[in-house]
Amino acid sequence: MVTLPLTWLYVPGDRPEVVGKALVSGADVVIVDLEDAVAPDRKQYARDATADLLAGRPPVPVHVRVNVLGSPWLDADLRALAQVRGLSALRLPKITDPAQVTAVAERTGGTALYALLESALGVEQAYAIARAHPALRGLALGEADLRADLNVTAEEGLDWPRSRVVVASRAAGLPPPPQSVYPDVRDLDGLAASCARGRALGFLGRTAIHPRQLPVIVRAYLPTPEEVDAARAVIGAADTAPGATALPDGRFVDPAVVAGARRVLALADRAPG
Repeated sequence: MVTLPLTWLYVPGDRPEVVGKALVSGADVVIVDLEDAVAPDRKQYARDATADLLAGRPPVPVHVRVNVLGSPWLDADLRALAQVRGLSALRLPKITDPAQVTAVAERTGGTALYALLESALGVEQAYAIARAHPALRGLALGEADLRADLNVTAEEGLDWPRSRVVVASRAAGLPPPPQSVYPDVRDLDGLAASCARGRALGFLGRTAIHPRQLPVIVRAYLPTPEEVDAARAVIGAADTAPGATALPDGRFVDPAVVAGARRVLALADRAPG
């Protein structure tokens, strides 16, 4: 069983045949989108098709991105989906205030929630949102909307918001967030380079919009053999001399370093072969 998801695949909720393919694509989590990917006149169909899917037991965890708070569709989304047995989580778009998370949590009876931050205000409120309610299991950035809101024209213009969400997640005791989608599904080299940058910033895994992106994301986020060897050396030293110690090469090992090494080995365990 995969315990450290690295890939989340978005699919439109009004395309059940595409959703079916996504469920066997190898993605760790499938995100059925009822929001931006679905036209207004298809919202009801998408909601009904998703509820039918989730009445069973999907082979992988399924999250549903519901419509934005304040829209005419959210109430129907929550009524139809919050209690179906095959739902793993709801993803809440365009969150700007912790009260929005609390309001949904109080209506959905313990369903896991993820908050998507897609504006300057959402990023500024990241830590407060991360601590809004025990049902909140993670944060994520929606970078397409964020770029427009900030008028960002270069990739490095998003470095601070990205780091802000990574730090807020850690400070609130949440898992590292996944990267936002890479929109060019043909540019796999660009995707790999972007993933390497995201990994350096502290993200873990990535959302995708096409199955061909999944292997690239996994390769980018799995530890290298050198990283695995270094992690094993840290664990070995810690087992031999609990507490603060040093490796033969002089590197200092303390409980925080050991915890990082265990995360590396947990990721290595999910590598194929």
